Amino acid sequence: MSDPIPFRRAGAPAAAEDVRRVVVVSAGLSDPSSTKLLADLLAEATTRLAAERGAAVEVEHVELRALAHGLTDALLTGFASGDVAAAQARVAAADAAVAVTPVFSASYSGLFKTFFDVLEPGTLDGVPVLVAATAGTARHSLVLDHALRPLFSYLRAVVLPTGVFAASEDWAGGGADSALRTRIDRAAGELVDRLTGDRAPATRLDQFDRDVAAMGSFEDLLNG
Repeated sequence: MSDPIPFRRAGAPAAAEDVRRVVVVSAGLSDPSSTKLLADLLAEATTRLAAERGAAVEVEHVELRALAHGLTDALLTGFASGDVAAAQARVAAADAAVAVTPVFSASYSGLFKTFFDVLEPGTLDGVPVLVAATAGTARHSLVLDHALRPLFSYLRAVVLPTGVFAASEDWAGGGADSALRTRIDRAAGELVDRLTGDRAPATRLDQFDRDVAAMGSFEDLLNG
């Protein structure tokens, strides 16, 4: 059974100074769900491959199913509180993200979209994001390129080259078949490359700094 709370940690201790933080956002609705299973496999592969390279990764899971009511309130009021605000903080503090959604009507789910709709602007600026999706048939696999990549490009994230799609036939005997595991390892490897490479972590402004930057210089304000 899935964890009843929306947040879980796995991987290296958070106290280590060189730990890279990865947040896994999954929007599975059933319990259990293939979406959550895929999210867990991507998290496990990321932690394993990072450890093989001598890197420490801490993974935090944000399961949107438990946040559904709070996300609706945040969408209506424009203000996030409680577990939704905590989930937003986890995403803002992460060095990378994994985003996994079920496919509804040839696109991401409404629950998935709502979470990113209420995320503070600029939260994902320059952040590596691994996109993944699940559906009943492989005919929906283009959702990665037609829906998820445009969404995260708009949010100014760095979408990794390999996305992972899993259809019903990819789950052999209740687990991922070899082809799916190969795709998972490839995508997770790209994520670890971003986390352990020479690229400096993206510098992201908090909301106050973004508001100040949008105002322009003090001289411009005086002359306006």
